Amino acid sequence: MTVSREDGIRGCLLGGAVGDALGAAVEFDSIDGIRARFGSAGIRDFAEAYGRLGAITDDTQMTLFTAEGLIRAYVRQAAKGICHPPSVVDHAYARWLRTQGETSQRWSGEPDGWLVGVDALHARRAPGTTCLTAMHGPAMGTIDTLLNDRKGCGGVMRAAPAGLVGGWADAFDLGCETAALTHGHPSGYLAAGALAALVARLLDGHDLDKALDELAERLAARPGHDETRDALRAARDLAAAATTPGPEAVATLGGGWVAEEALAIAVYSALVAPDLAAGVRLAVNHSGDSDSTGAITGNLLGAMLGLQAVPPHWLAALELRAEIEQLADDWIACFASDQRFDVTAPEWWRRYPGW
Repeated sequence: MTVSREDGIRGCLLGGAVGDALGAAVEFDSIDGIRARFGSAGIRDFAEAYGRLGAITDDTQMTLFTAEGLIRAYVRQAAKGICHPPSVVDHAYARWLRTQGETSQRWSGEPDGWLVGVDALHARRAPGTTCLTAMHGPAMGTIDTLLNDRKGCGGVMRAAPAGLVGGWADAFDLGCETAALTHGHPSGYLAAGALAALVARLLDGHDLDKALDELAERLAARPGHDETRDALRAARDLAAAATTPGPEAVATLGGGWVAEEALAIAVYSALVAPDLAAGVRLAVNHSGDSDSTGAITGNLLGAMLGLQAVPPHWLAALELRAEIEQLADDWIACFASDQRFDVTAPEWWRRYPGW
């Protein structure tokens, strides 16, 4: 089955959101606790989290602001002829911080654009301490000037949009740079670059194994890549083994609280699952960071299989589905459409000001 680039983009963003929402109800539960609540097969469909079915978490919130920031970077480049995308994404994360009731030292003034005005995004959904702390500081993190030595999964879980930009930027580098805004350990940002690179190759029609082979060469050139390389090798070895997929197998890869483990669990789940639903179910049923591993798995399988692979009943219940679809449509207009449009048009500039 051939998946169009447009369909892969929609599948990646919405697949990630449904994986996040499936894991939201069990994010802090052990596998024993999950089985006690949902039976021996674990959680299979959306359960109530944050007072509703289909609730997204900070993972999807920050992914949406990553996407919005990159669209605004594209608009600035087109309108001004110059842009530093990580700085524009940093500003997007400052808008996300405002939705959490907090303010960054390095960005002042009232936030603009349409996404920050979505009331539901102002709900606080267990945001990561590293993301909050890094965004409060006076300067943004870069790979040359690292803020900290943190490698939690808060950098990788929001990185998929960096893989959706086509030829506009290098996906691996962009994923690393946007993660390094908050996470300074090499595993914290290299895992994000790895996810972005995998998403990019899947959109190009490559299978996941081939994309992983190419990624291994790219990782090998970067200092501090050992943990990410080893985690991905473990995921591929586990997928190739005769081990029955399930929580016990996932547990051998870790809990997903750190970036390389979250990526490994997602890659393993995507390699062995027959479809998107099975993949995200496998990814969330473990004693770890279930929403993040579910989201990353959904990103990978959505990019690979397209929107039609996302169960319709999950889409119907998904919080902010319409807003995610709108962002995907706007994304396609920038990065996956042959149709020219005027980025300085008043309506477009109001939605994505590129000043």
